[in-house]
Amino acid sequence: MERILFKTLFAVMVGTVLTMGQAVAAEFSVTVKNLTNGIYFTPLLITAHDGDRRLFETGAPASPALEAMAEGGDISGLLNMVGGPDPDTVEDPAGGLLPPGGIVSDVYFNTNRTRNRYLSLTAMLLPTNDGFVGLDSLPIPRIPGTYRYDLYGYDAGTEANDERITEIPGAPGGHAGTGGSGVSGPDDNATVHIHRGVVGDADPEGGISDLDSSIHRWLNPVAEIVIEVHHRRHGRGYPW
Repeated sequence: MERILFKTLFAVMVGTVLTMGQAVAAEFSVTVKNLTNGIYFTPLLITAHDGDRRLFETGAPASPALEAMAEGGDISGLLNMVGGPDPDTVEDPAGGLLPPGGIVSDVYFNTNRTRNRYLSLTAMLLPTNDGFVGLDSLPIPRIPGTYRYDLYGYDAGTEANDERITEIPGAPGGHAGTGGSGVSGPDDNATVHIHRGVVGDADPEGGISDLDSSIHRWLNPVAEIVIEVHHRRHGRGYPW
């Protein structure tokens, strides 16, 4: 009888610990704002994930999946890294490019009863060689309210920032020239790092860059993310 009671008590204790370790209890919505003057975001990837997965890491070499996104806007590899589309991973919520001044809102997440405690985001910056807007593993707020964060432009470190339109997928808003000789060679820092922005020039048919410095020039931050935590499911005195 004592052995049965012990086994039952042990099973209950283990089940309680596992439940506490897995439960995150967050229902929230996300809004992303493009703060730039002339830069477009390729289709966004926004994901709530556990601590074992990351879309990118500053100071580390870019993965092939990150390189594909940063140089061409292809998020399929990163999508596979986080397990594909599901309620906690949203691809292309804007339905295409997010233009300068554009906003995508009411991207809803419910991470109740999961271990997805972190939020990440990526999208290529157009026109750049390998620049992207990113959010790396932000701890999801646990208290209901509105939270605002600035997002920075990162350089994947995988392609020279020559600003030649032949090496960039496109300049969606136009204003790109031709004949640029190239702003720079390969990055001194070949890991993921803060982007130094577009240099550009005023010569549409030559100069060092094919990008118009009066339109495409940008500095950080490039975006804002707003997280609205709607409510929590409380249980047995724990605030999560």
